[in-house]
Amino acid sequence: MLKPVTFDGLIYLKLYTTGCRFGVSIFNDEPMAPPDPNLEEIEVQLLLEGIYRYYGFDFRDYALSSMKRRIRKILAAEALPNISALQDRLLHDAGCFERFLLGLTVNVTSMYRDPSFFASFRETIVPLLRTYPFIRVWHAGCSTGQEVYSLAILLQEEGLYHRCRLYATDTNELVLQKAKQGIYPIALMQEYTQLYLKAGGKRSFSEYYTAGYGNAIFRSSLKENIVFSQHNLATDHSFNEFNVILCRNVLIYFNRTLQQRVHQLFYDSLCSFGILGLGRRESLKLSPYEPCYEEVVKGERLYRRLD
Repeated sequence: MLKPVTFDGLIYLKLYTTGCRFGVSIFNDEPMAPPDPNLEEIEVQLLLEGIYRYYGFDFRDYALSSMKRRIRKILAAEALPNISALQDRLLHDAGCFERFLLGLTVNVTSMYRDPSFFASFRETIVPLLRTYPFIRVWHAGCSTGQEVYSLAILLQEEGLYHRCRLYATDTNELVLQKAKQGIYPIALMQEYTQLYLKAGGKRSFSEYYTAGYGNAIFRSSLKENIVFSQHNLATDHSFNEFNVILCRNVLIYFNRTLQQRVHQLFYDSLCSFGILGLGRRESLKLSPYEPCYEEVVKGERLYRRLD
């Protein structure tokens, strides 16, 4: 039952079944004051702790400011008044949790994003990889897979793909399913073609996909040596020894504690003189593992383990 209550020039609608109050000014259209930031931080911590305990996904060491922004968007999408209400729904509605994962994880990616990175990889790292009889690559945080296919094409053009195994992992199972399909809007192919050429592509980019129903479907041969699997950088451990690990534009969303954990995971997972590739806004500087690497290509965040 809703009953109007007047207080300090505001009309409140008090919902007696839940105890919630909603205020509307009778004098102007100004919104009510934003939530107490201290309370909001407590709610975020309780939410993430509940998710970890119930679902096993650990977001507790993600950067707080970025986490708050994404949670606010989810609140709006779910039409919920506060984070505590979101916690209640998440813990009782698995469908809501799936939507939460999609909203929380950052899935912004592209074919040949930062093309100079891939050009440097082709020119500098590929000659090193030729010395290995078999090459294991881990693409951590692969999102919907565009960068994985970018690397697969590069390795195929350099005659190395047949002796490579690419492990593409992400926390989000839904984006992994999209990555496995290898189907992307055809409208993006013109942009991807330009990036491919800037990255040193050697053929016509259209050779790698077929067009149909408004989509570009990438060749099945590119998937032959790719293993897509769910892996959580915050909680899971190393699962193999790799010659190359790429984790681009993922660490920027972690706080310092989680970044250090992931750097240790990568160091433990790389073979001697293995290659680590990070995003343009990421670095090994100020990390305990900085002395363990040398920068192979200055400015491109390509590093080689020293032992």
